[in-house]
Amino acid sequence: MAGNFLMRFAARWIVSGLGLWLASGILGPQRLSVGHTWGTVIVAGFFLALVNWALKPLLVILSFPAIILSLGLFMLLLNGFLILIVHWLYHPLFVKNFGIAIIAGIIVGLVNFLVTKVLEDI
Repeated sequence: MAGNFLMRFAARWIVSGLGLWLASGILGPQRLSVGHTWGTVIVAGFFLALVNWALKPLLVILSFPAIILSLGLFMLLLNGFLILIVHWLYHPLFVKNFGIAIIAGIIVGLVNFLVTKVLEDI
């Protein structure tokens, strides 16, 4: 059981780091930056995976009415907020503003979706 959790967390960690790295490449370092080394990408991915594991379920429960009323679009704001939390916790991750965090959340979510679909087909 613990091995399964660790494997899933490691996969989320890698995908989160990959998503942040891709988002920083798309948005540019003036808007989103994960630093200049792979180490900062890895640590930022770890913090994002940790925040998603620890806080996201609670925030989804608390904001469930807003999620339902917005037909799920409130999740975009929630994902952006989680990226801002990582920015506050880990200063080498630079996020210019909340709008950029929302766009980065969309990119990280798309990367997560695509990687999950590819791994399901294997």
